[in-house]
Amino acid sequence: MNLSADGKLNRPIEKTFQYCPDCGSKVTVVGEQPFRCDACGYTHFFGPVAAVGGLIVNDDNHLLMVRRAQDPGLGKWGLPGGFVDRGETIEQALEREIREETGLRLASSRYLVSFPNLYNYRGVVAPVMDLFFICRIQHGDQIELDPGELDGFDWVVPSLQRLGEMAFDSNRKAVKLWMQQLG
Repeated sequence: MNLSADGKLNRPIEKTFQYCPDCGSKVTVVGEQPFRCDACGYTHFFGPVAAVGGLIVNDDNHLLMVRRAQDPGLGKWGLPGGFVDRGETIEQALEREIREETGLRLASSRYLVSFPNLYNYRGVVAPVMDLFFICRIQHGDQIELDPGELDGFDWVVPSLQRLGEMAFDSNRKAVKLWMQQLG
């Protein structure tokens, strides 16, 4: 059994569809991918949503790591970032998320890698595709954390211990790849 931190049962998002969202009919088989309603033919694909993460690097090649102030991953380390909003490009989402979470403005960014991730929100686990970018910030910007999202930050050369304290495996993999590229 897969339980969340609060003791609730975690379940894949496709298992939450008990009724057709189009016609309201009770589902005969719960958990199929894609969801298909026998009554009206409505089909819903449970594909991943897009999210971005910024590996913000300073002039000394130290990485900005932030500590999460909420679940999932409360108290663990990660990278500034978040979900892409409807009508937004990946690049716009990266700039917006970094600005919202840290107050920093990007001077430049370049794509690094993507990794699939599972995001557990209140016991419902949804697939996410995380896209990571190496980022440089505007000189003179000061970090101002969004207290609803983050409660700490650190500029580091990531250690194995810090990597083990990260909230998301996809973030850990991106940081490891960046470190390998540094040599």
